[in-house]
Parts: sequence; C-alpha cells; structure tokens
Amino acid sequence: MRSFLPSSVIASVSASTLGAACAAALVVPLLFPAGAAALTASPPQDGHRSQAAARAGGVQSLALQPLDVGTRAGGDPAGTPETAEPAGTQGLPATDTEPFSLLGVIWDDPAAGLPGVVQVRTRAADTGDWSAWTDLDPQSAHAPDPGSAEAGDAGVRGGTAPLWVGASDGVRVRVVPHDGEPAPALPAGLRLELVDPGQREGSGETLPATGPGTDAGTGPDAGAEARAGGSGAAAAGKHEGPRPPITIRSGWGADEGLRESGFVYTNSVKTAFVHHTAGSNSYTCSEVPSVLRGIYRYHVQSQGWRDVGYNFFVDKCGKIYEGRAGGVAEPVQGAHTYGFNHNSMGVAVLGTYSSKDPGRDVRDALSLLTAWKLGLHDGNPQGTRNRTSGGGKYAAGTTVRMKNISGHRDGYATDCPGDELYGDLGTVRSTAARLQGR
Repeated sequence: MRSFLPSSVIASVSASTLGAACAAALVVPLLFPAGAAALTASPPQDGHRSQAAARAGGVQSLALQPLDVGTRAGGDPAGTPETAEPAGTQGLPATDTEPFSLLGVIWDDPAAGLPGVVQVRTRAADTGDWSAWTDLDPQSAHAPDPGSAEAGDAGVRGGTAPLWVGASDGVRVRVVPHDGEPAPALPAGLRLELVDPGQREGSGETLPATGPGTDAGTGPDAGAEARAGGSGAAAAGKHEGPRPPITIRSGWGADEGLRESGFVYTNSVKTAFVHHTAGSNSYTCSEVPSVLRGIYRYHVQSQGWRDVGYNFFVDKCGKIYEGRAGGVAEPVQGAHTYGFNHNSMGVAVLGTYSSKDPGRDVRDALSLLTAWKLGLHDGNPQGTRNRTSGGGKYAAGTTVRMKNISGHRDGYATDCPGDELYGDLGTVRSTAARLQGR
C-alpha cells in the first residue's frame, strides 16, 4: 500500500462572499441466525487505527461473506429475521464496529465491473437508530484512466462511490447479483471499508478572490459576478475569469502524509467535467472538511489512488475546495472521468442532484471556478473541443466533440451529475463566459 498525504484547503468562498452559498477491533455481529458463524474483522491493514489514534482517523476493512440460507442478513436489527438473500449474495449481518462516518465497498480488480446491487444500513452512534437500506453506486466511473501509471499500480482496487453517513457505530451490507441464469459472479475480494475522517483541525486557509473592476453587475445571473468583485470584464484584455476564493487542502485538514509524493500534470485544461458525489444532501456545511477527509482517505487508502480523485469540490453552500494536490492553477491530472482525465479538470458537488435543485450558490461557484480555470488555458466556457478517449464509454482512440463545460455523463455511461445539476450547465456556461468578458 502506498503512503499518501491529506490535502490542504484553499479557503472556500465565505458565506458573505458567496451569499450564503456546495484498531482493527474485533467486530461482533449483532445477530446470529441459526447455524451462522460469528464474523470477525480481517487482520489490521494499512490505515486501520487503534483507539489511541482515533483523532487521526483511519479505515476498518471487513471482508464480505456469503449471505445464504445458513448466514442471513439478519432482518431488522431488533430481531425480526428476513427471508434468505438470493443465491450468490455477499455481505455482513448487523455488525458492531468502531466509529466511522463514511463507507464504500471495494474489490480486487479495478477493471472488473460489479454486476449487482450494493446496499447498506448504518446505526447512528448518538441514537442507536438504524437507517433504511441505501444503494451505493457500483460503477467505476470515477477512476484513473486505463493505461495510466496510476491505474497500473498494484494496489489500485475497484470500488463503489463512497457514501457519507455521519457518525455511526454499526453496519449491515448486502451485495446482490443481478438476475441471470446463472447469476453473474461478483468480483473477487469484496470488502466493506468504514472510514473515520478523524478530528484533524483544518487551518481554514483560503486563497482570496481576485478580479478586475468594481461593479457588481446586475440581472438574474449577477451573483457570481458580484462575488468575483467585478462586472465580468476580462482581466488585462484576456479571456481569463477572476479567481474565486478557494479553501486549500490545509484548510480542510488534509493529511499530506497519506497521498503519494510528487504530482502528475497534463498539458492543458480543455474540459471541465462537473460531477455530483451521489451521496447524502443532509450534511451541514460545517461538516464538509470531515466529508472531504473521508473521501480523500477512501480514494487513497481503500482504492489505492495516488490522491483524492477530484481536482475541486463545491459544497451546497457554494464554497469551493481544492481537491487533488499540485496547485490550483496547474493542470493537475485527476481520477474523476474514466477515459478523459487527461487535459481536463473534475469538480464534484457534494450531494445528489438527480431530482434536487442545486441552487444558485452552487451554480455561481461552478461558474466562477470554470471561468477562471478554463480561462487560464484560453478556454471558452461556451465552446467545444475535440477530445480523444482513453477508453470507457468511447473506445480508446475515439475522437469526441465535447463542450468545454461538460457533465460526467458526457464522457462516461452514468447518470452523474444528476438531471437537475446537468440541466443547470447551460446557465453555468453562459455565466462563466460573461465572467471572462465574452
């Protein structure tokens, strides 16, 4: 397992600026159906923590087991058994754990798909209440490009999207294969990763906004221009948008000892891919540094990536955070859009926006960020460019004409960034173009 560093934070746009704007201890199952054997945690691995190191955070990694007639999922944790799971199902019965706040399921081969449904229930640490079953996204759509050095590392694993669940101390999981005769085989090495982001204090360090002019701008989309401190006129006659406030990695408490040392750069930023993290929208904006530390630890320690996959994050309040290390103004290669990580940037809005309106604060933040970042590389937010696929939705070597601000679904067969957020990209493009003075 490689060692990795947590991120530093570019201080995100303040509420006023944005307008209020996105140990391995023994694990004891709670239920033992007749004939079931007790499940224990796997031996400690890198990232597993002891109680003494609780503030630093860590990962509990639990091997999934067959859930069939002999070992049932346990039903309601209070004691009502359920019917046995379908043949081939793997998972864990209701299980006591050390504290965690984020989880995901991983498997050995990063190139292998997961032909099934992944669901979890968690127990709240403060109330003892169990959540409803929640689906995890099993697609490996946010990943290093095939053939890249990062993808070829021996420690890289496939995995679901991580899910923020808040402070929890119990879990159930089931992975049910899709129907078929025979049912498709699940990938080898399925494990549940339970991430404690720790209580590391971030510095809150922020790169302040920069921008020309003093007029706030008017009209329905003037919010982003006002936050930039100008009317959207181009700086020094160039089509370069003003830099928004960004909370750097140190600001959200990234542990720079987790990630790989050094950085990987591409030649340019031709495309800005917009994502959502497909997690809960119930987080508070004050929790975001913990959410980011959890995602970071999952990408690095559980999936074996060199660093967190996304270049930037935006929370539901419109605050912007630095993601992958290497310099916010630099063309850092991320692991966010399988097949198109080269010459691009990925920004993930925390939450799920399939049916929920992201809101103006998120749209403004995306407009500001893309106007600035594309402008550094002479990119027109309303323009298009030819891109060459590295594999995935489009066969490797295929030339694809893409909008310079695209949704993840434009580069991969996925619903990301959700219908509502995807529908807002036209507004993001036009606002970003005005910010560049076009």
